[in-house]
Amino acid sequence: MNIVRAAKRLAIAAIPPVLFLSLTGYFGWNALRGDHGLRSYALRQQQLIRATADLKAAETERTAWETRVAGLRANHIDPDTLDERARAMLNVADPNDVVVPYGQGNKLF
Repeated sequence: MNIVRAAKRLAIAAIPPVLFLSLTGYFGWNALRGDHGLRSYALRQQQLIRATADLKAAETERTAWETRVAGLRANHIDPDTLDERARAMLNVADPNDVVVPYGQGNKLF
């Protein structure tokens, strides 16, 4: 009878520490590996770095395209850009062609 009471008292005394240790373990695991834990934070930081690099590449490409399109605007047409696009559209452009731009004062003909 004393052994049963001692075991019961020991079991009752062990319940709060086991409960609090399991809660601490749960929150510790979530702090490291949960949806908003340290691993997810590191992954989001890597994604942010990759997205920033993609943004810079897109901005560079956009600037290049804006420069090309600016040469074909109606109020000012760049003759070299127009010639390049006309050759490409008519399939008379060769990838090995070298285009030498002349100033406005230099006329060939």
